[in-house]
Amino acid sequence: MSVFTTEHRPAPGGRPLVAFMSALFAGGWIWDHPFQALSEAGWPVLRANEPICGLDSKVAGSIERLGDALMAAADDVGATDVVVCANSLGGLVAIDLAGRFPERVRGIVVSGAPGLSADPDVGLSMDRRGSVKLNDNQFRDRMLAALFHGEPLFTEEQVVATGELLATGPAMVAMARSLRATRTYRADSAMDKVTCPSRFVWGEHDRMTPVGPWRDLVSRYAGAEFTTVADCGHIPMVEKADEYTGDLLAFLDRVG
Repeated sequence: MSVFTTEHRPAPGGRPLVAFMSALFAGGWIWDHPFQALSEAGWPVLRANEPICGLDSKVAGSIERLGDALMAAADDVGATDVVVCANSLGGLVAIDLAGRFPERVRGIVVSGAPGLSADPDVGLSMDRRGSVKLNDNQFRDRMLAALFHGEPLFTEEQVVATGELLATGPAMVAMARSLRATRTYRADSAMDKVTCPSRFVWGEHDRMTPVGPWRDLVSRYAGAEFTTVADCGHIPMVEKADEYTGDLLAFLDRVG
């Protein structure tokens, strides 16, 4: 049984399952646009419902355990081959899965992965014990400014639900462990193990995880493609949904 609850839409034709990994703060709803579009285009799709900070902290604090949880969800629906799409912390999970399961992961699509730049100021701070403090009067504005280049596109309900989750003790512990995992994970070494086709789709104005270091890293690998989305921040699947989904469908046509 997976630690995630998931939404799954099967499809005939033997195509690999497109598995959408949740992010640290945001659950499956950030994938609404591509999830629906791919399903309508005949691709089997699955998305994790919970944000990573909503999971057990032992899972949330380990890139490998998060990946194992996503693959367990794929196993639950009978999928062997998968293409992993991920944003933010989930991007490290996708890279790690490609290296550990080359016989199953047919491709990865990564956006806004951390690990190559300093953490931005989004109204969070760490205390001496390594716990995370949520500065209520700062978090909302700073987080939305870090995520979006243009107008924030999260609904009020989504913003409130995220803030309420992050204010709980278990979510704070899970978040602290997740942040530590991103700081210790060696993304460059992990990229050396990726043999499947990989697509990196980055917002040009991503303030959360700046484009430069990742563009430089990806350029070293012949099997990796990098594209920059203009006028976009950290979440291209939300802020530039049509462009992101079109790019994803073109990639899937090549690898699927």
